[in-house]
Amino acid sequence: MGGVTHLDLRPVGTGRERQTVARAVIRFAGDSGDGMQVTGNRFAATAAVQGADLATLPDFPAEIRAPAGTLAGVSSFQIQFGGEEILTPGDRPDCLVAMNPAALKVHLPAVAPGGLVLVDDEAFAETHLRRAGYAANPLADDSLQGYGVVAVPMRRLTKEAVADCGLTNREAARCKNFFALGLVYWLFDRDPEPTRRWLERKFAARPELAQANRLALAAGLHVAEALELFPVVYRVGPAPAPPGRYRQITGADALALGLITAAAKAGRTLCYASYPITPASDLLHRLARYKNFGVVTFQAEDEIAAAGAAVGAAFGGALGACATSGPGLDLKSETLGLAVMAELPLVVIDAQRGGPSTGLPTKPEQSDLLHALFGRHGEAPLPVLAAATPGDGFAMAIAACRIALRYMTPVILLTDATLMNGAEPWPIPDPAAIPALDAPLHTDPATFLGPYQRDRSTLARPWVVPGTPALEHRIGGLEKEDVTGQVSYDPENHQRMVELRAEKVARVVAEVPPARLEEGAEGDDLLVVGWGSTLGTITEAARQARRRGRRVASLHLRYLHPLPANLGPLLGRFPRLLVAELNTGQLRWWLRARYGVEARGLNKVQGRPFQVAEVVAAIERELEAAP
Repeated sequence: MGGVTHLDLRPVGTGRERQTVARAVIRFAGDSGDGMQVTGNRFAATAAVQGADLATLPDFPAEIRAPAGTLAGVSSFQIQFGGEEILTPGDRPDCLVAMNPAALKVHLPAVAPGGLVLVDDEAFAETHLRRAGYAANPLADDSLQGYGVVAVPMRRLTKEAVADCGLTNREAARCKNFFALGLVYWLFDRDPEPTRRWLERKFAARPELAQANRLALAAGLHVAEALELFPVVYRVGPAPAPPGRYRQITGADALALGLITAAAKAGRTLCYASYPITPASDLLHRLARYKNFGVVTFQAEDEIAAAGAAVGAAFGGALGACATSGPGLDLKSETLGLAVMAELPLVVIDAQRGGPSTGLPTKPEQSDLLHALFGRHGEAPLPVLAAATPGDGFAMAIAACRIALRYMTPVILLTDATLMNGAEPWPIPDPAAIPALDAPLHTDPATFLGPYQRDRSTLARPWVVPGTPALEHRIGGLEKEDVTGQVSYDPENHQRMVELRAEKVARVVAEVPPARLEEGAEGDDLLVVGWGSTLGTITEAARQARRRGRRVASLHLRYLHPLPANLGPLLGRFPRLLVAELNTGQLRWWLRARYGVEARGLNKVQGRPFQVAEVVAAIERELEAAP
């Protein structure tokens, strides 16, 4: 397909071919102020309501309002949706919606050959072309050969559609993202009604904006229909899924609901302290909405204060939690050491991003693993977990809280920018089916020997709320005497306490499910190992390789310390290992250190997630290099 189809305002009928496809990938791209995140999220929500499975990939610059029309200021939102299981946001978009020349230039190289490119041709004025680095208008030369291009004056048609709503020129122009959404809804046979209802709720305080965006949406649908802009309308059927109630959920939503559920199941108040930092800030925004559930949120003046407040909440008998990203984990390290020494239940969520320092604040990376494992002075071990999908944050947040409360220890839960902002359909669990969390407070003076007497099974110390009659005790950063909690400089006692704290964390392995293969069988020629947000990509790559006749298995880790008890023997059953991660080899190093296994690494630190094709190519290289 090639050439540019410019909008012809003469109606040409309404008959068009309908074609059913298994899946499709769409990318919306434009300036940061063009509403691409809203547009993509609304399409995703509509797809979910109509039963499609999906995965999303929001991508936006670090600046709050990057320079308009520049390559650095482009914001995008990609979604893959389908009538079958969807594991990734897709490698290459089948349809690119480019709201300006910069968006076209940045994202055109990713579009699949023969893909559709939908542009606002009014944005391709000389000033905007020059700002994006174009010497000539790509809509007027041969540079878009090989793509199907539809150029529509979105800004003008939007302003005409909303002319009677009483908006300023600026407000009217900003409705064009819903015009574009209407075009894409028509192209992929989506029902606009959920979006209309959402607009009513979103702009309840400004009904004129609700009406304008509704009219822009309708105009996009009507233009696509009346002018037959697209030769084919694509239908994507509902995906097979177990019966139940579903909702679209982001990683931030899932973590928030997981923390709230854990606190309720433990009978403890959730006290969440945080300092704003991208991409962890969304979790504070979500939790602040749940005060009616007894959630206490506190925006601290810095990362150190946030960690200290969470530790103080745990000392006072609450479920203490905080979240951060990248540099914030550095600042929390000293307080994490205090929580290890005081043996208090604390959950720290690290939404990883590109580093070091400020690095790539809005881009994903998995480079905090070794920091989570070892980033504290002294011998200060603690459990480390990782979420694998946006919705998985719910279960992993509960798991982190369960371990923290049962073993009286701080826990780090790793996620990343992809998971925090990404979304997927999520089956809403039955609250009654979620087990209670054991979080007993010690209140009996007759059985209290001191703050460091220990449970024989878990080695957890008793949790005593300050002010409990006859249970005065001392904890803190100085080393304490075993059992009594008195300050102690005795070398033998220090040795014993260090070993007890390490053994307590080692016993957390009892809470860790056995490692299991996502794809393949033991003894296959190659095992691909990953953790965190790489789950979908690695699983899909292994499936594709197996369809080609390759004996490839895949394994994904959610528990990184302690590692699953059966992991070492399982790894040993494969002649070749490939560890894929968004860093320079941290999990690979950890596995070699623990089990002595040798593995090849597939490593990427570009601020972008793996594509399935990248992992498939690495699998082929490994198998071809095998003796």
